[in-house]
Amino acid sequence: MNPKKECILQDGKICDGCGECDRCDLDPNKICDNCMKCMGEEVDFRAITISGIRLESENDAGT
Repeated sequence: MNPKKECILQDGKICDGCGECDRCDLDPNKICDNCMKCMGEEVDFRAITISGIRLESENDAGT
């Protein structure tokens, strides 16, 4: 959820901070806690590797 960014659930919509993107896929009354139950038992991964974090600088803002 990030105001001023595009909504990740609806194309062309600006994020209005509704929090819908933070909801659990299996239980919409729950905030996602990354339990990964929605991925099922037949997947061969349950994590991602983060190789770096890029922070927005003043020069990057608005692009």
